[in-house]
Amino acid sequence: MTESLRGREIILAGGAGGLGTATAALLAQEGAKLILSYRANHERAERAERNGHRVLQTDLASVNDRAALLDSASELYGLVILTGDPARGSNLSETLPRSFEVNFQGPVLLAREAADRMKTRGTPGAIVFLGTMQAAALFPNSTAYAAQKAALVHAARILAKELRGPANIRVNVVNPGVTEAGMAQASVASGKYERYLQEGAIPRYGRAEDVARAIRFLLEPDNYVTGQVLTVDGGLTL
Repeated sequence: MTESLRGREIILAGGAGGLGTATAALLAQEGAKLILSYRANHERAERAERNGHRVLQTDLASVNDRAALLDSASELYGLVILTGDPARGSNLSETLPRSFEVNFQGPVLLAREAADRMKTRGTPGAIVFLGTMQAAALFPNSTAYAAQKAALVHAARILAKELRGPANIRVNVVNPGVTEAGMAQASVASGKYERYLQEGAIPRYGRAEDVARAIRFLLEPDNYVTGQVLTVDGGLTL
């Protein structure tokens, strides 16, 4: 698979973050033409630019920002949506609306708008959403975050069904587990998931590269997989 993405345009929405950085590095090695977006972390954006990536500031809640991001690609092949908000806090009346906007609404709208453009151009391609193991298993105190990610998984599978066949646009989801990068990094550092190591449920914490390789697999042009959820958690949710 070392040459099949060469020259193909791929947008990594939220690609300046920890998981996005690893994914961008992997795809760049193969010669993919990458466009990364970030919402607010200028330091990460500057680091991505120093690594040679094109970077745009984008809020997926904004229709104009989503359009500008998609306009930046002349012949879009792939879209990977890595954006998210951990929605931490005990007040659901505050955390739920923001979680809905960032973890569900923005990603779904961006994916559908990208798919419309790809269909219009007759461009086969791939869309990959980033979910979470919490969308597949029940964890206490995760309502605001996990419920929206579970809805995202369902919306992704609906979109995959709508785009199967002649359109040849595949839609899949990667559900990371406890990973030492991205939003889970703070939880790992706090020892929240230490018992899973002590009990032997997982051999180690996940790495950003584990998630990046799963995303890369689903971007493969000759891939025969659509409408599926690939959980990368070392077996934790078992």
